[in-house]
Parts: sequence; C-alpha cells; structure tokens
Amino acid sequence: MHEMSIAQSVLDIVLQESQNHKVNRVLSVAVKVGELSAVETESLRFCFDFLTKGTLAEGARLEIERVQVTCRCQECSSNFTVQELIFSCPACKSPKVEMLSGRELSVESFEAE
Repeated sequence: MHEMSIAQSVLDIVLQESQNHKVNRVLSVAVKVGELSAVETESLRFCFDFLTKGTLAEGARLEIERVQVTCRCQECSSNFTVQELIFSCPACKSPKVEMLSGRELSVESFEAE
C-alpha cells in the first residue's frame, strides 16, 4: 500500500512547514491527486488519519482534489479531457497528444492556528 508512504510524505511536509511558521495545530490539509497517480483516496485518508495521531495534525481534515486527465492534441491544438483512458483527440482523432494534467500528487496548502 503506497498510500502509507504518500501520507507520511504529506504529513512530513505539513509538520516541517508548521514548525517553520510556529503553528499550534493543523486544521486541514489540501492535496491534489491526479487520476493517473494510482492513489486510492480512501486509503490515503485512512493512512493520513492513522499517521497524524499524536501530532499537531491529529484530527485535521484531508481535503483531496482529484485532477482529471487532460491533453492537448499536437496536430490540431485542441485541449480535451481524457475519457475511458482513450488518448486520442476527439476533434481530429490523432493519437499525438501531450498530457497536461492527471499525474499530479502535491500538497497545495494547509490551514492552521
């Protein structure tokens, strides 16, 4: 379950930034998770909740924003959202596409007091 190591990395980032800013308590953490990142969001939540026990982030909400897979066609320059993992342009049917989003995995922000 790689969600445990991801949750640990998220927590490490938040705790380090909390220390840098003299935070007393973390209330929420916002992360972006791309659809192709192979992260199961409920497992990530479970692991985060487990790992935060006894830390400044205990009880913090993990807010997960799922990011759709979007591409740009290299032939006609159309931008489109990938449906059913079909990586070809719906406008011109070209398979020559550049992925713009969908692989993200990042801590965007956190709320603290």
